[in-house]
Amino acid sequence: MDFALTDEQRMLEETLTRLVADQVSPEQRRTMLAATPNGASALWRTFAELGLLHMPFSEDVGGLGGDGTDLMIIMQALGRGLVPEAYLAGLVLPGQLLALTANSDQQTQWLTPLLEGEHQLAFAWQEHNARYDALAIATQATQQDGQWQLSGRKDVVLNLEAAAASLVTARLDNGKLGLFIVPANAPGTSSYFYRTIDDQPAGDLTLDNVKLPPANCLSDDVGDALAEVLALGRAALCAQAIGAMEEACDQTLAYLKERKQFGMPLSTFQALQHRMVDMHLHLEQSRSMAILAATSLTLPASERDYKIAAAKAYCGESARFIAEQAIQLHGGMGMSEECYVASYAKHLVMFDHHLGDSDYHLETVSELLKVAQQCCLEKLKWSAICQTHSAS
Repeated sequence: MDFALTDEQRMLEETLTRLVADQVSPEQRRTMLAATPNGASALWRTFAELGLLHMPFSEDVGGLGGDGTDLMIIMQALGRGLVPEAYLAGLVLPGQLLALTANSDQQTQWLTPLLEGEHQLAFAWQEHNARYDALAIATQATQQDGQWQLSGRKDVVLNLEAAAASLVTARLDNGKLGLFIVPANAPGTSSYFYRTIDDQPAGDLTLDNVKLPPANCLSDDVGDALAEVLALGRAALCAQAIGAMEEACDQTLAYLKERKQFGMPLSTFQALQHRMVDMHLHLEQSRSMAILAATSLTLPASERDYKIAAAKAYCGESARFIAEQAIQLHGGMGMSEECYVASYAKHLVMFDHHLGDSDYHLETVSELLKVAQQCCLEKLKWSAICQTHSAS
């Protein structure tokens, strides 16, 4: 298989690299994180002008028709610069759900402004007792007097404070899973905002008999679309982690070359050289798994989920390893806010918990392997029966 980028993809990569280097220095990033959400930022408007907001979406909904590799290029560049914009949480995940479930009127109202950079959205799917299982939903949605009524709570909703609306999953009376769009500050909603360990803005969303018109129901059976979008999100997260792991390795190597002990640079000590080699081995193996995830998005659901779960599990373990090694090789200063590698370490540790941690995805891989083995046994059984009948 040819993994070389096309000319357009190389141009995209170079453009993003220059943009991130110019506009997301450590000082600029701290300023962005400290700013109160108030409409689209200057960087988000630049994303819109460059077509980055349209890139991951199909041409049918007004996008540029980018594939998994295009998204990987974007996410890797954003991860390398620790760009604080909610590209995945505020655009890709809710936008793809809208593209898969919304009718033309709903897309005109919510998806088109999203792609134009006029607003951002949030995807509220996690619940306290679900442990990353997007189908273990306790939030309830019932129909009363021609309206939908939602009650429940969603935890760790990324980009909640800046979102014009949240896409909320809820269990219907018939047992199926529905998807609803809940405008910000709708009557009956309350939010608690905070920052995750790696400084991402998030919040908990409480729904207390929130009444919505029928038009706010995007789907009354969102299971397949939800699985597809979560698979896309996990592949994108793997690519973002690769960018962060690259920068963590580069910063650690630069520090070892600069820092001296006993009159010699730390990089000349063989034990530390071995640890840097281990970091790069984990990086390159994770890169291969991230490419596997990005190229598996168009496969049948079971094969797609198996490969992406394997990639997320491996990248999660590698991210933690590189984060720990980067901190240890920097010594005590690696724990300080002034040392920028600490921000990458926190981001890599949190990456493992977004959209399912390593343990969760290893369990998924194990379950899918059992199903595949059972299917193979059934095929062998029927093949033997057919051969017996043919012989008789």
